[in-house]
Amino acid sequence: MAATTITTPLRDSLARMILTKVAGPDPQTERTRVHGTPGPRWFAPDRPIRRVHGDASMFTGGLRALLLQSLHPLAMAAVAAHSGYRGDPWGRLRRTSYFLAITTYGSIPDAEEAIAHVQAVHERVRGTSPDGVRYRASDPHLLKWVHLAEVDSFLAAHQRYGAQPLNAVEQDQYVEDAALVAAKLGVIDPPTTVAELRQLLKEYQPELRGTTEARQAARFMLVHPPVPFAARPAYGVLAAAAVGLLPWWTRLPLRLPYLPLAERTVVRAAGDGLTRTIRWALTSPTLAETGAEA
Repeated sequence: MAATTITTPLRDSLARMILTKVAGPDPQTERTRVHGTPGPRWFAPDRPIRRVHGDASMFTGGLRALLLQSLHPLAMAAVAAHSGYRGDPWGRLRRTSYFLAITTYGSIPDAEEAIAHVQAVHERVRGTSPDGVRYRASDPHLLKWVHLAEVDSFLAAHQRYGAQPLNAVEQDQYVEDAALVAAKLGVIDPPTTVAELRQLLKEYQPELRGTTEARQAARFMLVHPPVPFAARPAYGVLAAAAVGLLPWWTRLPLRLPYLPLAERTVVRAAGDGLTRTIRWALTSPTLAETGAEA
């Protein structure tokens, strides 16, 4: 009883700290809008996308996705010039989290509204990269790269740190589920199997490189993140876990270490412990009673 009395407030406090970062100051309202709005959904409760996007491993997967995406010079130029990731990183995180939540769990009209909003933003994001190449965020080729990086990262993190890793059939189903949203967003012929995903990633590799902007973004996310001092150790574990999931060929362009033995042992154990702690916090019975859980 004494242990429960002590751990429950700690668990709830940790959960609310996490939720306010990813869902804003009123996470219960956000959850009600996503899960409580009546109407049909794109994905049934047993679809793999709901399992993957609802797991604590998404924190690691999301950071890995940002690092991988930064290797495309035009995608990184658009982010550097238009996203405001340095000035408002938590706002960007909340917007991304909401988009993933509403398209995965929300009603179809709300999901379509979110997609229309993102498309309108993409239409306004245009410019020229530092080496003189024109870009636009609505370019289907760039949209596909961002999609590939996200799906590969979310799946890699789930298979390494997820509570219930997917079997081979479910992994293909996850890629297929994600393709539905990607196609509605403007991606042409998104992959629908893991084999197609891996092949497309390989085809993009000649276009990728570590620009100055990409390395600056990686340093900001990994070394100088805007997190409280007390949370730095936990964030350091998250960062190491995300880097540990990146393919070896990404390390040199981003000036990141490649330590396979440490990544398979120390980093994996620490990442697993952190993910379990986040999952423990976000499944607090108290939050479930109030409807504020993730």
